[in-house]
Amino acid sequence: GGSEFQAWDHLVQRQGGHTQKLLVVYPWTQRFFDSFGNLSSASAILGNPKVKAHGKKVLTSLGEAVKNLDNLKVTFSKLSELHCDKLHVDPENFRLLGNVLVVVLAIHFGKEFTPEVHAAWQKLVTGVASALAHKYH
Repeated sequence: GGSEFQAWDHLVQRQGGHTQKLLVVYPWTQRFFDSFGNLSSASAILGNPKVKAHGKKVLTSLGEAVKNLDNLKVTFSKLSELHCDKLHVDPENFRLLGNVLVVVLAIHFGKEFTPEVHAAWQKLVTGVASALAHKYH
């Protein structure tokens, strides 16, 4: 990964906000998280530890993606299987979560989130979404 992906660890420590935003902005995605308990309101979602934990997992796996840019399909094959066979998540949601993550990053980095950085992240989350959807085809 290039300089576009710097400050990654710092973000992983601070964030789980993208999963929370996903569930608020796209409420229909909540049905994939029904084992997470109370998602009845924005404040319930924001205070839900399972949602926060999922957010951290997403960031950690994206950290893996940054290290394995040329091998995303292999990197995400187990997660793809899990989301496809066991969780039956509609793969469109990977794209939505990626877009939400880019918004969260833009807010987090402000002026540092240049068009070049935006393009790099968009490419990364698109590649990851595609790798996660791989087992569906």
